[in-house]
Amino acid sequence: MKKLFTLAVFISGLAIAQVARAQVSVNINIGSQPQWGPSGYNYARYYYIPEINAYYDVTSRTYIFQNGRRWVTKRSLPGRYRNFDLYRTYKVVVNSDRPWQNNAVHIRNYSRYRTNYSQVNIRDYNVRHDNRGNNRYNDHQNGRHDRDRRNDHRR
Repeated sequence: MKKLFTLAVFISGLAIAQVARAQVSVNINIGSQPQWGPSGYNYARYYYIPEINAYYDVTSRTYIFQNGRRWVTKRSLPGRYRNFDLYRTYKVVVNSDRPWQNNAVHIRNYSRYRTNYSQVNIRDYNVRHDNRGNNRYNDHQNGRHDRDRRNDHRR
């Protein structure tokens, strides 16, 4: 009887260990990055958007931009950017705390990307590649025009 009890405890311990091991998770934000984010990154804390000199906080899904001399955080961009296309503009991944405190450095380093529309975003990368990396993108089916392809040769 004692052996049977010991065996039952041992088997129960193994079962609990299996459940505990199955609950381990890795903390990366692949699923939480917006579809307009740049492709090729398995982690991004912030995006710097040179075209409008603003930041996007991936974790809280908020924008950080200047309002006068102050940096403000809002769920959406101000009205002056209502026609701004996040899928088309260039984004720089910044993985530091409070990147807006280094805004002068970001302006100096990334202002040349203000009119660069060649960056592939997550949405388009997922459309362009299947599981084996094969290109399966159809420009006409997805409504992309030739004028938007002017920088595609650089990819």
